[in-house]
Amino acid sequence: MSMNGEYLAVTAAQLDKAIKEPGWALKLAYQVMDAEGEPQRPPAEARCMTTHKAWHAIAFLLERAGFRDYIVYGDQALTDEDWGYGPPRYLTPERVREAADALANLSYNDLIAEVAPADLSAAEIYPSIWDDEDALEWVRGWFEDLEPFFRAAAGRGDAMLTWLD
Repeated sequence: MSMNGEYLAVTAAQLDKAIKEPGWALKLAYQVMDAEGEPQRPPAEARCMTTHKAWHAIAFLLERAGFRDYIVYGDQALTDEDWGYGPPRYLTPERVREAADALANLSYNDLIAEVAPADLSAAEIYPSIWDDEDALEWVRGWFEDLEPFFRAAAGRGDAMLTWLD
């Protein structure tokens, strides 16, 4: 089994309903994921996105660069119900805009400057692939999809649900 970082952009009205009915939100997440299918839509056109197993490395790199981890883990608890590997969290439309702005001003090369795969191994970052010198390049694609995804969601005024499954 693997742990995947998941995102779902929702309208403000959908967020309100999700807070009141978390079970409805989980069904919505799976409906959107099924509708968008594989391969993923381009991030700027998608309502859902995954960072697959790169979520923990992205959180580590963001935190190391001085960014709060809400971009990966969400900001506020949606429910105590487990959606796979813990409960989902969410970002308000304002926090989605903040995240989009932060991501727009951050290059991956700057993020990994002075970071070696051994740093991720030492920190026990999931998954345990950091003995490969090209492992940080594997994270690049997942990280670089976040900016257009968040930018599009911010442009629509969306909130964001986040969870690990």
